Amino acid sequence: MAKAPKNTREVLALNLIRLRKQKGWTQEALAYESGLHRTYVGDLERQARNVSIDNITRLAEALDVEPWVLLKPVRP
Repeated sequence: MAKAPKNTREVLALNLIRLRKQKGWTQEALAYESGLHRTYVGDLERQARNVSIDNITRLAEALDVEPWVLLKPVRP
């Protein structure tokens, strides 16, 4: 059984990874589609950086989801 996310940064990271992989994208592809740098996307997925509301919106638009979807915990 998967463990529940501990914090919002982890929730965001897990959702980014899940949605990116559903599209068959690399981190570089997501970065390109969202207009962000590939190392920034990698940092978010590794929970190494905080993210702004503006960048959550850019990522959500690239992934074709509403911004709140990136912050909603997915139960194991």
